[in-house]
Amino acid sequence: MKAIVLTFDRHRAITQHLMLQYQRLWPDHPFRFRIPYQQLRGPDLERAEYIESPLEIPATVLRLIEDIEDEEWVYWCSDDKYPIRLIVEKVKELLNYALTASEISGLLFCRTRVTLDRPELALHPNQRVTPSGDILLERKAWYQIWIHQFLRAKVLRFLFSQLPAQVPSAKALDGLKNRIEKPAEYHLFVTQQNFAVFGESTKRGAITRNCLESIARTDIELPEWFRRSNGERITIGQLPGETYWQRLRSRLSGRNT
Repeated sequence: MKAIVLTFDRHRAITQHLMLQYQRLWPDHPFRFRIPYQQLRGPDLERAEYIESPLEIPATVLRLIEDIEDEEWVYWCSDDKYPIRLIVEKVKELLNYALTASEISGLLFCRTRVTLDRPELALHPNQRVTPSGDILLERKAWYQIWIHQFLRAKVLRFLFSQLPAQVPSAKALDGLKNRIEKPAEYHLFVTQQNFAVFGESTKRGAITRNCLESIARTDIELPEWFRRSNGERITIGQLPGETYWQRLRSRLSGRNT
């Protein structure tokens, strides 16, 4: 499965960390990461390929998916987030289900923030139940589109073709996407139960404390501009049954189980 990474040259170390985390947490994952580059091309590998792309965000995404058919499933994984914990067997099960469900256009397995705290705003009342008993909730509009998830290529193609050619920053994408009406036939779901914890890699261009500490445990060499964090720890999602103290210990120790 092609994994579409929204990144650029300056973030190469952040992208390497993202890929390494998937390798650690999900050793047999099915992804081949598509990494855009402007000048800093890396070697094509079994699980990574580098595609020369424009610097502009919409054009970059459209370049990465230009040879992919609309109905093909891809894994959407912007480098501003990285996995900390995954319930891998459940994610595999959900992916296999999505591949057989022609009416589903997207499936997110991390229920957090607005889809958890304000379901009346972010979710439709209808539900789907998978053969294994997992409940899927349909998301309204583009809620939680930036978290790593399975999507049909047409979803990305539509969204990024509707954005202005020049986007001032990744942060500006939030406001811009809200002006775009999602086609009614694009059904984007999130699991009722959360099966992943992600960390935010950067905030306003600065590396987060959690990401810096995670990279420090690897052989990845950080460029000068990422050697000092913004001091913030930002994680997304809580696994079933986890207590506050378990989550805190996990964050502080960097445990990736």
